[in-house]
Amino acid sequence: MKKRILGKDLEVTAVGLGCMGFTHAYGLPADEAESEKAIAQAVDFGYTFFDTAECYVEARADGSIAHNENLVGRALKPYRSQVIIATKFGVQHSPNGLLTDSSPVNIRRAIDESLRRLQTDHVDLYYQHRMDPKQEPETVAQVMAELIKDGKILHWGISETTEEYLRRAHAICPVTCIQNRYSMMARWYESLFPVLEELHIGYVAFSPLANGFLTDSYKKGETFSKGDYRNFMPQFTDKGYDANADLLNYIRQLAQEHNATPAQISLAWMICKKPYIVPIPGSRKAERIIENGKAADIELTAAEVAAIDEKLDHIKMSDVFGGHAVTK
Repeated sequence: MKKRILGKDLEVTAVGLGCMGFTHAYGLPADEAESEKAIAQAVDFGYTFFDTAECYVEARADGSIAHNENLVGRALKPYRSQVIIATKFGVQHSPNGLLTDSSPVNIRRAIDESLRRLQTDHVDLYYQHRMDPKQEPETVAQVMAELIKDGKILHWGISETTEEYLRRAHAICPVTCIQNRYSMMARWYESLFPVLEELHIGYVAFSPLANGFLTDSYKKGETFSKGDYRNFMPQFTDKGYDANADLLNYIRQLAQEHNATPAQISLAWMICKKPYIVPIPGSRKAERIIENGKAADIELTAAEVAAIDEKLDHIKMSDVFGGHAVTK
């Protein structure tokens, strides 16, 4: 797969694999052996960039706990020297939203536990999962600088950051990339592009397929299993399917023109827009993971990307899930 550089020197594949869905947010955790096999097939295909987090945890049917970092660590252990592992700290899920803790003490606890679960002596890319209103960005960045000096992490990033927070953190310890939501249905962070270009910071795009909606694999009236977050996402409601009919038709048309799938077009659009954007779609299925990876081979001209942007600016679409709120 084609490669690109995040920040100063972090080389990753143009498409990464978001591993969250193997254990979290999409119903009961997937079968462990099948999940490890799918991750291994991703490596064989050419993926080098794998994303997880300490909070991607879910109970199995038997009541035991499936931890995403444990899964990723086991699956990637035979390939450790070939891959880039990214994980995140500072968030826990609660019934009322996301609980944040980016205190220095908690960060140091979190990295040690992540290293143990991932079965590695360092994390290639370590994200602050959400900004913590109780901590200044300078405080977090200083801890990141110390972890880099200690060799526990090689690069760091911030997820769902704002420009002010990013600038303040970057001034203390250079940020390699941000990881913010981005898709054809969620473009509100495009305002950060000039800042990223000024500071030479990459953009890792999570939920690049709007939680799977832009794959065009689901139909109106479809229901998901208990515990699947898609049951509550506006794009997957009957109203959402009706509102997004024109959008899906447009993506199908683009896919046909480029001999691609809707998912591949949705990913190629952002890959071809900026050389520092790396989407990290997730899937439990090896065939879908490989399909997504092939999006890196689709070449859209600047004029084609601009035309798509213009269309997206005016086409009717529903609200889209924007993430869980951080509790204050």
